[in-house]
Amino acid sequence: MGQFSTMFDGLARSFSMKKRRSYFGSCGGRQAMEDMAKEAKVNGLILRTSGTVNVDGSKNFAAVFSKRGEKGVNQDCCTVWEEFGCQKDMIFCGIFDGHGQWGHFVAKSVRESMPSSLLCNWQETMAEASIDPQFDLESEKKLNRFDIWKHSYIKTCAAVDQQLQCQRKFDAFNSGTTALTIVRQGDLIYVANVGDSRAVLATTSDDGNLVPVQLTTDFKPNLPQEAERITNCRGRVFCLDDESGVHRLWLPEEESPGLAMSRAFGDYCVKDFGLISVPEVTHRNITGKDQFVVLATDGVWDVISNQEAVQLVASTPDRAKSAKHLVQCAARAWRRKRRGIAMDDISAIVLYFHNSPLCQQIYPVYTSK
Repeated sequence: MGQFSTMFDGLARSFSMKKRRSYFGSCGGRQAMEDMAKEAKVNGLILRTSGTVNVDGSKNFAAVFSKRGEKGVNQDCCTVWEEFGCQKDMIFCGIFDGHGQWGHFVAKSVRESMPSSLLCNWQETMAEASIDPQFDLESEKKLNRFDIWKHSYIKTCAAVDQQLQCQRKFDAFNSGTTALTIVRQGDLIYVANVGDSRAVLATTSDDGNLVPVQLTTDFKPNLPQEAERITNCRGRVFCLDDESGVHRLWLPEEESPGLAMSRAFGDYCVKDFGLISVPEVTHRNITGKDQFVVLATDGVWDVISNQEAVQLVASTPDRAKSAKHLVQCAARAWRRKRRGIAMDDISAIVLYFHNSPLCQQIYPVYTSK
């Protein structure tokens, strides 16, 4: 409760109640968030390439790595924003997997717009709550952090998807992107997933072993609830003869676009036939047993299991190289397990929750043969 009280105190110092209403209710608030992002990038708090983020005094350590596949330009992209929204206890991580002719542009566009939009909606929602005459700062029932983040994420994803449809720099009618993002706020994490990238938490069991906990759903078209929505919208779900087990989303009367996911930004050709950009938003309290979380595109999960992934990361002596090690092992697994199939783009973010890499002192080195 103390962390949230501090944030509201900070807002109160910056804006009077009346000013906050007009500030967050206008486009000026969004511009302020974009300016904040630019300043954070100048100060080295935002990473948009392979590398690491580790701010002095922060509990967080993030490693990022992306490898182009064999299908052309790399359509994966990532971002990490430490001290998200100028909050010392917050970090934002996002991984985006584009597809289609202009998928790399769609992915980068969503990467650029989502953090600022989310931050604006989050602060706007908090400001609205704080000016409510019935608002009780000390009441846990009145102040539900998860509901605020969920509302902010849903609003943000709708706005980002609409913005994509209105832009003219590239064509998102037959191209799109998935988006998997996480916000760590103190000892809480909020995960929002649109598509089939995956977040896996590494935690220590009671017997001392490192075990994976999958935090997200792989939104494939054949999932019962997804398939029902698609068919109710006259879309079709089936596998091609030469792709046994790979279910795709198709138009009612055409063998296109053949999307291997049921949620994505863009892809307006099938937005009326079951594809949605609504995120699944979940949260979890981080304890001392939780070591790190892996966010990765399906290029990793197509060939690496959850258990293998956490073992690969935990066994990497240098945390700065953990994401690279995971991606390289996935690339080798592609060549071994999927011979004759062009390797997908492969990207991963590893977000450590503690300053000391405890798990790396416990587990043996693991290599993918």
